[in-house]
Amino acid sequence: MQQLLPQINYIKLNTYSSNSAVEYLNDYIENNNCKNMSVDISLMNVIDSCYVASICSAKHYTKYPDGRILWKISSELVKELNRDLSIGNEEYIV
Repeated sequence: MQQLLPQINYIKLNTYSSNSAVEYLNDYIENNNCKNMSVDISLMNVIDSCYVASICSAKHYTKYPDGRILWKISSELVKELNRDLSIGNEEYIV
């Protein structure tokens, strides 16, 4: 018997620029109902991924204090570097 796993629909960014990604995601958070969202930043380097995840998680928290963001990342290092900046609304998967 096959087991069907739930498919996660990620927001995929069309840019490698961290500033463009932050601008896009902040606009998305502001203009959409996205209490729980998933974002794929796995194509970004570690530093840009840390920046985008920390800034956008803070923006999301201000609108949805009980919401969640699932970040798809390329390295566990992103999770480790953002550990001290965590406000509790983000999760990371590699």
